[in-house]
Amino acid sequence: MLELAIAFFVLAIIAAALGAGGVAGLSMDVAKWLVIIFLVLAVVSLVF
Repeated sequence: MLELAIAFFVLAIIAAALGAGGVAGLSMDVAKWLVIIFLVLAVVSLVF
């Protein structure tokens, strides 16, 4: 899941460099949520 977040982050950087602000914003939102889900699952797996 962390790999997907990094991929979306890289996609957002490339899209921002090319001037596609909508795609960059959407990609950053997806990457943010994937990182949050990853962190929640990591904490849950460490607790249990």
